[in-house]
Amino acid sequence: MSEFSKTITDYWQGSFLGNTLYRDDVFTIAAKPDLGEESRVMVLEYPDGRTLAVLTPVLAERFDFARRQDLSAARFRQELNEAGLPLHGADHVFYFSQAGKSALLREAPAENVRRLTEKDSNLFAEFQAAASEQDLDNAYVELGHWAVFGAIVEGRLVCAASMYPWDEAQIADLGVLTLEPFRGRGMARKVVRAICRHACEQGYEPQYRCQLDNQASVALAKAAGVTLFGQWAPISPDAAG
Repeated sequence: MSEFSKTITDYWQGSFLGNTLYRDDVFTIAAKPDLGEESRVMVLEYPDGRTLAVLTPVLAERFDFARRQDLSAARFRQELNEAGLPLHGADHVFYFSQAGKSALLREAPAENVRRLTEKDSNLFAEFQAAASEQDLDNAYVELGHWAVFGAIVEGRLVCAASMYPWDEAQIADLGVLTLEPFRGRGMARKVVRAICRHACEQGYEPQYRCQLDNQASVALAKAAGVTLFGQWAPISPDAAG
């Protein structure tokens, strides 16, 4: 049995499933005709080093991948870069393992953490005003998202997380932000687990993403109990048309 739910494995297998152009023990390339502009090239590397790549048939033909025998993940990336088609900086992608999700659903609600609604708009506005623009951009936590949870201390919102459905799948992508004076107190862990428990109860798989060099976010993922699924990199938005 897979460590992760079928919802998760089916989503990623479907995202990279197409006409196989190249395959060896560790690297596979497929052409998929229904990729959008923002996903016309994608790479997924599993923790064991196996790597999947997918791209549009037009790009596959341009690079002649179907007739190549000299390919590797590193060479694939190099040729994309040389052609002006670099990948975006990769994200770690984390999910709850099936055992981890079972433990999460048995967990008692955390103290001082609750769901936020439009009635909390003033509280949330004060929270946003106290955060830097960079932190707000990086976290992408919005009161209008599908689900929003927060930690409230002495009437003040000090940590918030929000989720939205991911790519029409039963997956909910989350962002989280703690105000700087309140970091290091375990609040983000409580809020992340609370919102993830809510998502699971609604039939969604929580998804936690962060850049590879964001050590604080990686540490939070570990503390929150999610497990690394892989490293995902779509084409850069700055890539040539």
